[in-house]
Amino acid sequence: MQEPTSEVKWMVNPLTYVFRPKVTEKFEFSDSELETLGSELKTKVNRVFGHSLAIRELDSGSDNSTEIEISNLASPHYDIERFGIYFVASPRHADVLLVTGAVTLNMAEAVLKTYEAMPSPKFVVAVGDDACDGGIYKDSYAVLGGVDKILPVDIKIPGNPPSPKEILRGIFSLVKKVSV
Repeated sequence: MQEPTSEVKWMVNPLTYVFRPKVTEKFEFSDSELETLGSELKTKVNRVFGHSLAIRELDSGSDNSTEIEISNLASPHYDIERFGIYFVASPRHADVLLVTGAVTLNMAEAVLKTYEAMPSPKFVVAVGDDACDGGIYKDSYAVLGGVDKILPVDIKIPGNPPSPKEILRGIFSLVKKVSV
């Protein structure tokens, strides 16, 4: 029998890496603070919003650091859908508008149109320092400032960027504020 060429050996080698047993570390995903906050949030969302809270996220001119933390909320670790919170693609389906970034002059009209497209009652949450007060961009010629310059803001979640837990706490405080 003829010895396999180096090309054939190269082709077989990657397959052995694919099919061999994997070795990974064991670590826990559970976080007791997150579970407690989430169960309280689910109870309030069920009572106040009728079993689900629909959120439309809107980037009004951010640096995307806050969006990364918001997208982490949908990861398996946080999994906010188990608490009855969903991100929706259309403002027509949203209860809450989650705004990130300082409002730039070019985005001001889009922010207003998104808000106007939402059904009533509608709530606005400013996430991150830029959305709260303009952040480091507040004195720029191209920036109006924080979201509160053009929309009524119900809750501000400061941070650059805020952690997913801080964002969840902010959503929880909004739900508590609405339920009163």
